[in-house]
Amino acid sequence: MAKSDSFFIRASVTGNGTTYNQNSVDLGAFVDALGKSVLRVHNVQARIIDADLLNTPFKTNGNYFAGFQLTTQTQTGMVSFTERSLIAAGNLTVGAGAAEITAVSETNDLMPQDFENGYLVAVDTIFLGVDQSVAADQGEIVAEIILECTVETLSQSAAMALALSQQ
Repeated sequence: MAKSDSFFIRASVTGNGTTYNQNSVDLGAFVDALGKSVLRVHNVQARIIDADLLNTPFKTNGNYFAGFQLTTQTQTGMVSFTERSLIAAGNLTVGAGAAEITAVSETNDLMPQDFENGYLVAVDTIFLGVDQSVAADQGEIVAEIILECTVETLSQSAAMALALSQQ
């Protein structure tokens, strides 16, 4: 397989309360299954932060959870690891007492860099989604990702089979 130098794709999505929200990320410049070109995601860096990009989202007097996911198919909510379209996922959990944060945990549950050879993507659009258990006190949140990628060439039949399996 021919490889390119690595490059970075950046994306974000805003969460608005407890409703799942997602944005599409166009990969058409890099992926063409008929042309045998696919994207290999080597690394994902992710964070969840309040919409002002200043603070960790939290809920006073209650526990708070926010999760993100990156998928090859559009979704209506958070999916499990058994969902074949899942590329990466993570969450932010904050425990709060009376007007103070007592614990913060950010976990990247599933990330392409945890696999030996990253994650191949053969679809021309991926989806970054975010959801939260309760609305954060600061209002809206943002999930942001940076993907380190390369473009590779597969045989046309292998690229098409991969693309069909991810739709």
